[in-house]
Amino acid sequence: MALVNSTVSSTLIDLFPPRAAVSGPGIVLRTERAGDLPAREALLDEAFGDVRFAKASERLREGRLAAAGLSFVATHHGRLVGTVRLWNVTAGQARSALLLGPLAVSADMRCCGLGGRLMRHALAMAAVRDHDAVLLVGDADYYSRFGFSADKTGALAMPGAFEAHRLLGLELRPGALNGARGLIAAAGRPAHRIVARRSQAVARLSQADAMPRAA
Repeated sequence: MALVNSTVSSTLIDLFPPRAAVSGPGIVLRTERAGDLPAREALLDEAFGDVRFAKASERLREGRLAAAGLSFVATHHGRLVGTVRLWNVTAGQARSALLLGPLAVSADMRCCGLGGRLMRHALAMAAVRDHDAVLLVGDADYYSRFGFSADKTGALAMPGAFEAHRLLGLELRPGALNGARGLIAAAGRPAHRIVARRSQAVARLSQADAMPRAA
């Protein structure tokens, strides 16, 4: 069952009040800063490797800025150990939504519930900013605890290969995904810069696919 705006506001925000920074035992959740980028990229490399650049979700992020005010990191005694961003997309024809991801947590911090804290904080802030719905591609067994389901995403498609049962949605406004159908498209602000590393990574993946594989 999808959460609606009132539930997000009263539950997620109560559990994780949106503030500039949220502290725990040595852990701080805060808005991402420009200086976080190298550590964030290193964390994403550790979690996903170059294959992340070949995912259908990346087609909705490449060359775009993340949604305003909706990029967050977690630090542990100053070390960046978690990251999540949300991106502006359209869920079919002129239907505003956000795409969540990637969500990543450092391997040595994955037993601390940090991924859940990042999720709740990001969703609470998206609700505060009056966004209508959030989409992601991921495992329902994990993301259902935050209210995500495939109940209203069956007629939506990603710009590339994807597993339909892993395309999940969460309504921040009641009925925001009613009748949603068609191709999910990028709607974020252009980044106005070329990320050469992404192109190089995709090229390496293409070369690897062309190489003979051991039986």
